[in-house]
Amino acid sequence: MEIWHIWVIAALILVIVEIFTQGFAVFCLALGAVAAAVASACQAGLEGQLIWFSAVTLVSFVFVRPLLLKAFRKGNGGRESGIQALKGREAVVSERISAADNSGRVAVDGDDWKAVSVDGTVIDKGEKVTILDVDSVILKVIRK
Repeated sequence: MEIWHIWVIAALILVIVEIFTQGFAVFCLALGAVAAAVASACQAGLEGQLIWFSAVTLVSFVFVRPLLLKAFRKGNGGRESGIQALKGREAVVSERISAADNSGRVAVDGDDWKAVSVDGTVIDKGEKVTILDVDSVILKVIRK
């Protein structure tokens, strides 16, 4: 078995490892291994192979990895998740919202949240509100 075969096997193993991880870090190493395999096939010595491996891995980390991360982040369609997904949703006031009393709660999908009125108005229990923003665990709402 020639040395370039070992580099190709290493690259394949690294690609398989990348499938089970995220972040494309291992993929950059796989690209470096492919470059070292090509250098080995072109009769470069071990020092030359290691230089090619290092250089291509470094270039991959700097240029290829950010492009791959950006491309794969676009795939979620820009949807919000977690508490940020509450913005724009409708809620029902479960406890009177009053800035003077520093009180108020709303119910969203069975969850009860502390809420404040954005415009400072009093909103009575049972009224529907729209969630405008989320500040930690406090929802900022406005009467619908």
